[in-house]
Amino acid sequence: MMDSTGAIIAVLILIEAVVLTAAGHPRTKRFFKFLPAVFWIYFLPMLAATCGLLDSGHPVYGKITKTLLPAGLFLLLLCVDVKAVLRLGPKALGMMLAGSAGIMLGTVTVFAVYRHIVGAHMWPGFGALSASWMGGSANMVAVKEALETPDEVFLPMVIVDTIIPYFWMGLLVTAAAWQPVIDRFNNADSAVLAELDRRLAQLEKGEAGKFHPGFALLIVATALAGGFLCKWIAGILPEIKGVISTYAWTVILASVLGLVCSFTRINRLQQHGSERIGYWILYLVLTSIGAKASLQDAGAAVTLLGAGFLIVIIHAIVLLIAARLLRAPIFLAAAASQANMGGVVSAPIVAEVYHPGLASVGLLMAVFGGIMGTYFGLITGQLCRWLAGGG
Repeated sequence: MMDSTGAIIAVLILIEAVVLTAAGHPRTKRFFKFLPAVFWIYFLPMLAATCGLLDSGHPVYGKITKTLLPAGLFLLLLCVDVKAVLRLGPKALGMMLAGSAGIMLGTVTVFAVYRHIVGAHMWPGFGALSASWMGGSANMVAVKEALETPDEVFLPMVIVDTIIPYFWMGLLVTAAAWQPVIDRFNNADSAVLAELDRRLAQLEKGEAGKFHPGFALLIVATALAGGFLCKWIAGILPEIKGVISTYAWTVILASVLGLVCSFTRINRLQQHGSERIGYWILYLVLTSIGAKASLQDAGAAVTLLGAGFLIVIIHAIVLLIAARLLRAPIFLAAAASQANMGGVVSAPIVAEVYHPGLASVGLLMAVFGGIMGTYFGLITGQLCRWLAGGG
């Protein structure tokens, strides 16, 4: 068993490097179609720890998470183009918020039922899952840590989060054939699509700079400085037992600081790979979380798959009601749903299937989800905690 700090970090980085390289290689990337790289980045360290190759109780995992998660969140939100997101307009943003509201309502409602089946202790897992389904992996990890989710609670949720969104994406793509029928039934305002096309055509496309070692080091230094600043400020803010911890403050502040800095010249670091480095940092955090988990905790995932499907059904109902009330094209409902459930990778694909040429709508919706997912996930988690009897 490896119990040396240096050896453990080296193995975690090696796992991340191998998975990301394989996921991007033409010959091997097809193997990641249904089980994405982020799943393997979490699963392989867990497998190594379960088999006794890694010491699952080593303190280095906690240090990696506490230090690097705020830095990674800061970098990812630093790259957000808030002005571009606002160009989506009220109907598109309204549908995105409706989708998030559906996830929140669905999560709280389903947990109220399932807490008697899987146990009230699963409340932080439901909060972390909701964050992923309103934002993405970064939001899920952030809420997982902010709510101090036990690893045996988090693992089943990772499995649910891996399986259901791909199934749901297949249904959304299949439903595209019914788009004209649904739009006629809803008396949808088709002019909104032309308006979206006009708005997004005005977006400026920045040029990506070359990846340079000097800039890479500057980006890492900036990220760590931002993370430590947030940690210092969080230490000053009041800690409310059972509601918000010092580390939860750190996560929130890192998200806010990243957004604030996205309006400054620091945002130019994205031209030199800051977003890519942000994801690398996040994935390293995910390997450290995986190494603390055990395959023995995966059994609850079978029961929780049913809970996940119920959450998605409620989410879909809320979106359909919102589309009816707003007279929004079903294109916006589908794009918003996938932006919530799937994130920046798959949302543009679904948007393109429904309306060729408007893939950027799905992308920007997913970016908006990445901004709000952590905050909404924390709220959902606290509501579940209250239902669990911890309020």
